[in-house]
Amino acid sequence: MDEEVVLIKPEYDGNDRAGRLEAALEKGFAGCRVKTLETVEAMTGCDLRGRKIIFSVALGYSGINLELYRMIRTIRAHRSMFDGSVAGVVLDGNSELFTKSVARDIVFSANRSGCTFPGRPIVEGTGSLLNFDVQAKIKGLDNLGAYQEAVGEMVRRVVGFVPPKIKGSRPRLLVLHAGNVQTSNTLGLWHMVRENLHADVKEISLRDGEVWDCRGCSYETCLHLGEKNKCFYGGIMTEEVYPAIAQCDGLVMVCPNYNDAISANLSAFVNRLTAIFRVRPFYDKRLFAVIVSGYSGSDIVAMQLISGLNMNKSFLLPARFALMETANDPGAVKHLAGIRRRAADFARRIDGEFRS
Repeated sequence: MDEEVVLIKPEYDGNDRAGRLEAALEKGFAGCRVKTLETVEAMTGCDLRGRKIIFSVALGYSGINLELYRMIRTIRAHRSMFDGSVAGVVLDGNSELFTKSVARDIVFSANRSGCTFPGRPIVEGTGSLLNFDVQAKIKGLDNLGAYQEAVGEMVRRVVGFVPPKIKGSRPRLLVLHAGNVQTSNTLGLWHMVRENLHADVKEISLRDGEVWDCRGCSYETCLHLGEKNKCFYGGIMTEEVYPAIAQCDGLVMVCPNYNDAISANLSAFVNRLTAIFRVRPFYDKRLFAVIVSGYSGSDIVAMQLISGLNMNKSFLLPARFALMETANDPGAVKHLAGIRRRAADFARRIDGEFRS
């Protein structure tokens, strides 16, 4: 690989299994030219725009890497630090906890600073590596070997990333919501965005359609049904949503903050994607979100979408993927200062993703 990869590897003051991460990186970066940045000062002294970047973080038992949080503070303060860059994340810990939550912090923060993340951009080395049981069996490796291979595969996808092409002259967007048109601030904000878009838009409401959550079928059953674009429960998911997902270039999730989480119907949608995801991953489909909180917590909802749809279900996460606002009373979002400008800017951002 001729292109230089930037390795952002915050210094770690412990020695508990940091060597396992070093070994995985050594194999993962085979054939790459690597520039390593280990401190905030090194990171801010480097132009990180338009680069291919891997974040690599040792977490130890505590799940806390102090230099990483110094970096995150700096990233959040510099909203264009990663403009035009593409990144992935490797995390290694000594417990079964913290890898996913720390990954969400990194991805959310870097994304708001202009970074794109391909589908499934993280590799987690938990303390036991039991999270690699399935991959190890499929590939005929031990868990450590599967972990190291996953790091290499993710690095190759980041370095070789090319934005997916759209299927026609205008992008096709699938918009999913479960709100009340008369009262929902989130739907009201989405409609402000939509009136500025140059795309073919299909909206599906999951509010009135009965969306059963995933029943946890066996892998074989789920795969068999997915090959036929079906799911055990059927209904609106197989009749409308699955075909629309297959045809779209981008997915827009319209999500009010319900108790610091996406609504039950939208959560069930994410879970029910497993059937067709097993057959055909979504690496070529971009993910966007419109999120409104009554009080606070839009970042928590955005991170839930990142973990469920980008990290797990492989949707591409474009730079600054989410428009997030705060509005409580019905219709209040329409009266926020500058809201129509921000909605128009977000629409231009979506349009621009498909012109790249």
